[in-house]
Amino acid sequence: MSFESPRSAPSEGSCPAPAVPFSFELYPPRTVSSSEALRDTVLRLAQAGPRFISVTYGAGGSTGGRSLEILRFIRENTDVEPLAHLTCVGNTYAGATRLIREFLDAGILSFLALRGDPPIDESEPFLGDLESAAQLVQLIDRVQAARAPYEEEPVPGLPGAVRVSPRRRVSIAVAAFPKGHPRSAHRTQDVEALVAKQAAGATLAITQLFFHADDYLAFVERARAAGVTIPILPGIMPITSSARLNRVLELTGEDLPSELAIALQVEPTAEGRTGIGIEWAARLAREVVAGGAPGVHLYAFNQHTTVLRVLEDAGILHAVPTR
Repeated sequence: MSFESPRSAPSEGSCPAPAVPFSFELYPPRTVSSSEALRDTVLRLAQAGPRFISVTYGAGGSTGGRSLEILRFIRENTDVEPLAHLTCVGNTYAGATRLIREFLDAGILSFLALRGDPPIDESEPFLGDLESAAQLVQLIDRVQAARAPYEEEPVPGLPGAVRVSPRRRVSIAVAAFPKGHPRSAHRTQDVEALVAKQAAGATLAITQLFFHADDYLAFVERARAAGVTIPILPGIMPITSSARLNRVLELTGEDLPSELAIALQVEPTAEGRTGIGIEWAARLAREVVAGGAPGVHLYAFNQHTTVLRVLEDAGILHAVPTR
């Protein structure tokens, strides 16, 4: 996974590689009936040419099997890099090791290592042996290192002959929090945590969502001053309803963006509210890219239309791809 060049050339019918890299986040289907719709969404998002598509693992380790199912679908049916979420919450070293091996066996080589949120019905998270995302980053590296260091590829026309090459190393992303994590003890803790994750082996940071470009740009400036050198990718979410905004604020502890909240409240139609959310996210994407962001990461809510319109309105995609 790289924000320097795409994984491979786009497939026929997809968009050319855009000048501004982008990626998407999905969550695993909660029911069997929603799996087919999500596969269609994956194919439509893949046509746009993202650097990767990430799939969440679920609070407390829920829906893990369905996450792997979608990751396999991405890998086997698109040219896009699949990225697996892993969390400390609900995992021990042994359990996390088994899960990492399962992902590696499926050909997944990109991960997002997270401390994770506690299950909704538990006030205190079960952390087991893993206490931080930095420890999880180190564990992912160790698990891959314990596997065969080389891979073999048959040589055409020479029965029994193989070409040996070093295995590609895993790419490990981590979370960053421009406005601070809700459980942070002090203002500098989040930058210090990111420094520790980088030292542990992280290769990319993806931010929690934010509502103003200055929040992201100021955080990047603080992180760079503290010694963070890995790319810091801004996470952007199109907020298309007051209910979604309230839920996001509840989960993240972010301050209420009053201008957006009022606009969503006074708009009488769902179509109008969707337009407001797209406009806000597109403006945010333009501003962070102009400020030096290495790309944009869009939380897609398992729908393709909204996030593709954000990219188009932001000038990142020239046209929304069709089937």
